[in-house]
Amino acid sequence: MRAKSLVAAVVLSSLALVACGSRVNNTEPTTAASTQAGASNNTASDVGVTPTEIKIGTIAGLSSGFGPDTFSASLYGARAYFKALNAAGGVNGRSVNLVECDDKGSGDGNVSCAHKLVDDEKVFALAGVTAFNYAGAQYINSKGVPDIGGQPVGTEYDQYPHLYSIYGSYYPRNGDRPGYNGTLYAGTEIYRWFKQNLHTNVAGVVYYNVAPSQRYAKSVADGLRKEGYNVVEEQINLGAPNWDSAVLDLKRRGVQIVFDAMDDGGNAQLCNSIESQKMALQAKVTTPQGWANNIGQVYSASPNCRNTIYSTSGSANYQDTSIPAVAQFQKDLQAAAPDRVAKENLWTLEGYASAQWLTDAIRSCGANVTRTCVEAFMNSGKDYDGHGLLISAGRNFKKAPEPPAQDQNCLNVARWKDSANGGKGGWETQVKDMNTNCFTVPNLPYPAG
Repeated sequence: MRAKSLVAAVVLSSLALVACGSRVNNTEPTTAASTQAGASNNTASDVGVTPTEIKIGTIAGLSSGFGPDTFSASLYGARAYFKALNAAGGVNGRSVNLVECDDKGSGDGNVSCAHKLVDDEKVFALAGVTAFNYAGAQYINSKGVPDIGGQPVGTEYDQYPHLYSIYGSYYPRNGDRPGYNGTLYAGTEIYRWFKQNLHTNVAGVVYYNVAPSQRYAKSVADGLRKEGYNVVEEQINLGAPNWDSAVLDLKRRGVQIVFDAMDDGGNAQLCNSIESQKMALQAKVTTPQGWANNIGQVYSASPNCRNTIYSTSGSANYQDTSIPAVAQFQKDLQAAAPDRVAKENLWTLEGYASAQWLTDAIRSCGANVTRTCVEAFMNSGKDYDGHGLLISAGRNFKKAPEPPAQDQNCLNVARWKDSANGGKGGWETQVKDMNTNCFTVPNLPYPAG
């Protein structure tokens, strides 16, 4: 489950279009709310650390051209975790001072944020980062500042040793080309789950006639074919889209399930056409970034298509409060930012998990909190489960000298239903246990970009 950069690929392929094992052992559960103040012998043990405080930085595109919500969800999750942590006494007697920087979704803005947080604010580490253009990553890495649990929108988390993606990684991450000499890998577990559980064997892949979308669509089509699907590919002319023509061809050729490499606007139009052409569909699969509360708004004109939308991830369903860790996340988010609850998505939960992961690493240091200690925790090779928020299998940073030909990847799946959440609409988990919904699958190569 560590080769997750296809998530990044679809973020770029859609949004760029608009612009153009064993678990970590703890003696007791350590959620933000259950943390208690500790050691009285704390010292100023490293940059950004005093006897009473640890300064943490985060970067988000709060005023990016893609809107205020696209690259800020992780920030709100991290903010909620740290606020609850401080209310419960901090970590080992220290409170967390979260310093936020808005990079405006640009590379120049990101570099400015990197220098502000590292040089001016002198932060100890970063958490909850989501950067559309992580141009400041090289500088942050060069200064040895750990970035824990970031959302890998680009390939920087597959490249630099001090950057730790929320998904884990087996790549060398030696500062050279991303992945293995510019090649990344992803498993086929998503396609296998749908084939086994929905009994689909004819899939459509819809994409734009621009390079990022085409590259991502090819990786999806390759994975589908590896799992034995008959694949129908439909390219949409971004300048003059003919949605009905594409949908009629999908319908004529017996497509049962549709994947895409497009933005929300394109997906909404695709579903509108599926609806108007009365195309029977078992599943319309969106990406983890599409696992969000705005489904009802984006697909308001296509209720039938809307109710076939599935999403997959390596994290818990953020609406499934039967999971104690999710219930705590929802409680902390409601307390910290009640206005964000209606706008939350999977990245909000993963931002919360990012802050928790860094906190667990800090806690392992006791009174002597150092970057070296935090990174030793991250590089221990132990899987991390986010206290129930994350699939643990493979979520570590144990480097593999060669790309594995196959891997055992686990998967969570949810479906949008208008009838869920008391008729308000919501996501219903489709697997009994995300930690046992696992598949031994091939790892397929794709270019880093």
